[in-house]
Parts: sequence; C-alpha cells; structure tokens
Amino acid sequence: MAKQFISNKDESVRIFKNDFFDKCSRYHFLVPVFVFIPVILFFLYLSFFTFNLSLLRIIGLFICGVFTWSLSEYFLHRFIFHYQPKTDFGKRLHFLIHGVHHDYPSDSKRLIMPPPLSVPLALIFYFIFYFTVGKVSTCPFFAGFIAGYLIYDEMHYALHHFNFKSKFWLSIKNHHMIHHFKDSQNGFGVSTTFWDHVFRTLFKKD
Repeated sequence: MAKQFISNKDESVRIFKNDFFDKCSRYHFLVPVFVFIPVILFFLYLSFFTFNLSLLRIIGLFICGVFTWSLSEYFLHRFIFHYQPKTDFGKRLHFLIHGVHHDYPSDSKRLIMPPPLSVPLALIFYFIFYFTVGKVSTCPFFAGFIAGYLIYDEMHYALHHFNFKSKFWLSIKNHHMIHHFKDSQNGFGVSTTFWDHVFRTLFKKD
C-alpha cells in the first residue's frame, strides 16, 4: 500500500483552478466566530423575549443541542469525511472535503469549515430540528448546536497550532495527532473523545 502523503508545513496548496473558488476555500480561524456568534445570540434572544421560555428550559435545550452536535461531529467525521468513494469524481470530492486536510494538516487556512459549506449545513440541520422538536424548542436547541459546532471549529485550529500545557488539552491534542499521523481509521472525535469510547474507535495499544 502506498504511503499517504503528509506535509508538516503550514502551507496552503491550490485545490481549485478558478481563483475565486480557491480563495473561498481558505479562511482565518476566527471567521466562524463572526459568522455564528450572532446566530447563537439571535436564537437565544428569540428563546427569552419572543417565546418567553424559562431559563431552566433554555439551559436544558441548549445543553442538549451541544450534546447533539458532539454526536453529529463524530458521525460526520467518521462516515462522511472518511468515506472512501470508488469513482474518480467521488475521490476528487472527498479530497476537497477532507482529504486535503489530511495531506496538509498544518495548513492554517483550511482548519475550519468554510462558511460556504458550514452555513448551508447549518440551515439543513435547523430545518431538521424545526420539523422534529418544533419551532419554539428549536431556538435554544439550535443555539446550543451551533455553539457546539463553534467550539469544535476553534478547537480544531487550536489542536493543530496551539502549544498546550495542561494534561487535559494535551491528551485531546495527542488523540487528534494520532488520528492524523498514525491511524486515520480510528479516533474520529475532535472536540471530545467520548464517542470514540462509546463506539469503540479508540486507537489500539501497541
């Protein structure tokens, strides 16, 4: 089996021939903060002042939203980002979505999900929640879900570029680095290793 190419440099290679599309694939890691913090605040505002939900209910649904994101993060990473297509088009699409990140894991411009992808995905999830838990409960739930996503995106950047001192953060960083450099078929949790424990995708000890 051919060895997977991995660059250790903070370099950003061209993945689209079109200059505009290629530029739209690169973003500063703080861009999601400016895009999604207003979304979180807007839905919390609706929860408090439009639907007059109790603080306890808002907190409960918000936490449920964060929890739901963590599970979605695991399944997206494991079954979508690491799906191995057979066709040339599928392989190309896989490279654009996640393969380029595994080839260039230190590329500081491609460590967060591009807004042209994250915003439509957020809308899809919003309508799923809207039609399953209802308009009112969706507000704090979706705010928590987006908060969970935001934590994931910023943590992903930090795991690749921050020098942590605490054992807690070092253990999470080590978990993600093993996924990148030793065993990409396990360790799908990024913001938490909880689901890797649940679904038995922790790394094998050798």
